[in-house]
Amino acid sequence: MEFAALVATVLTAATPLLLAALGELVCERSGVLNLGVEGMMIVGAVAAFATALHTDSMLLGFMAGAAAGTALAAVFALLALALRASQVPSGLALTLFGVGLSAFVGAGLVGKSLDPVASGIPILEDLPLVGAVLFGHDPLVYFALALAGATSWFLYRTRAGLIVRAIGEDHDAAHALGYRVLLVRLACILYGGACAGLAGAYLSLAYTPLWAENMTAGRGWIALALVVFATWRPWWCALGAGLFGGFTVLELSMQAAGFSLQPQYLAMLPYLATILVLTWTTARRHGLSAAPASLGKPFMAL
Repeated sequence: MEFAALVATVLTAATPLLLAALGELVCERSGVLNLGVEGMMIVGAVAAFATALHTDSMLLGFMAGAAAGTALAAVFALLALALRASQVPSGLALTLFGVGLSAFVGAGLVGKSLDPVASGIPILEDLPLVGAVLFGHDPLVYFALALAGATSWFLYRTRAGLIVRAIGEDHDAAHALGYRVLLVRLACILYGGACAGLAGAYLSLAYTPLWAENMTAGRGWIALALVVFATWRPWWCALGAGLFGGFTVLELSMQAAGFSLQPQYLAMLPYLATILVLTWTTARRHGLSAAPASLGKPFMAL
């Protein structure tokens, strides 16, 4: 595989992971642990595919995917914020609900396909040496990288980002200072849902432009692990997404090369890498110390 094609493949595999992880990172920075990323991704994927199939508009498809992820995140917000239900089982229930809902909605879409999203920036992609590597990707790849930069700027260079981080560290102190903890957390949860839905839309519209049941294949769980690996920092999320995307490409390359291992063992590579990375992060105790102090703790205004 030539270098330009390798870079394109890795970035394509990394993009849905990065989008979902950035949304979850902001959510967790506000002190909310949403384990429903997989469910929001799969619902976003089926909503995007169905919309694009019936409207012939990729833009409307991506918007529908983000909207579907946001809607499912709103259900989680109702449980976790309004009803003060435990965040862990609420997130798990969200994933189970999303997987079942996507299978029901997408039953009539199996086997159908779409034209792939156009890739490359005209003229620039024809430049020698760097053209195909830097300018030969689809728009969502550039959007995901820009979102990583925007998220870092927001969290560390704006007053609103400081408020989000303050609420994630000590929601009681932030409330005492007059900040609206529940409203900020609601906004972060909805943002995380939109990013997860957009990540799912990328899978069904750009990565593999077709619908297949359970097509997220655990990527939502990898995105959750990616946030821990990145120690809740956006640019480390981008680096980690590239790493996990590389493992996905390695799996495909080994299959294409005809390795004698069973395909099931090769398919385990990205998830085995996830376990190893989490083990390494925990052993260093670096990620644990970087976690927001109020992460997963319910807030009750007195």
